[in-house]
Amino acid sequence: MFELIKAGGWVMGPILLASVVAMAIVLERFWSLQRSRVAPPGLLPDLQKALRKGPPSAAFLRELGNGSPLGRVLAAGLVNRSHERVVIKESIEEAGRLVVHQLERYLNTLGTIAAVSPLLGLLGTVVGMINMFGALKVAGAGDPAELAGGIGQALITTAAGLVVAIPSLYCYRYFRGHVEDLVVTMEQEALKLVEEIGRANV
Repeated sequence: MFELIKAGGWVMGPILLASVVAMAIVLERFWSLQRSRVAPPGLLPDLQKALRKGPPSAAFLRELGNGSPLGRVLAAGLVNRSHERVVIKESIEEAGRLVVHQLERYLNTLGTIAAVSPLLGLLGTVVGMINMFGALKVAGAGDPAELAGGIGQALITTAAGLVVAIPSLYCYRYFRGHVEDLVVTMEQEALKLVEEIGRANV
């Protein structure tokens, strides 16, 4: 493995760095974007039961907001429960924008890695071909070892760039879709809370 990396030349350094960063982002996002962590399924029913017992305390709202992204959105609505429906919805939407920004954290970096890695592989291909033609100029066509070195560098970096880019792009697309699903779920839960507050205020 080390011999392959060495044969790929200096371009393998950025490609390996990109692979490490991509792996770290994927693992972190898989952990952070679990549905049970973002939008716990029993949160709204439990909250509705608590609201029927009386107005929530400030400590309860802090705990709710710190518990999960969905809790943060719902807490924003509850803080303004005594205001008009429009104000409640605006506060929920504002909190929702912040939550969506947090859910999409690092995804742009992952998408950039997916786009740049093949270009790094292409750069390695070009560098390998340049080295090969340089060897041809110095040693002539009679030394196959010199030619093989340049061709090997070109093929290795191209393959390495694709190996990093393909899973990075797949994970980027997957996380984008997953975030959209989570956002829809949170919107539905927030609308249910607005209806619950509206009935309580009647």
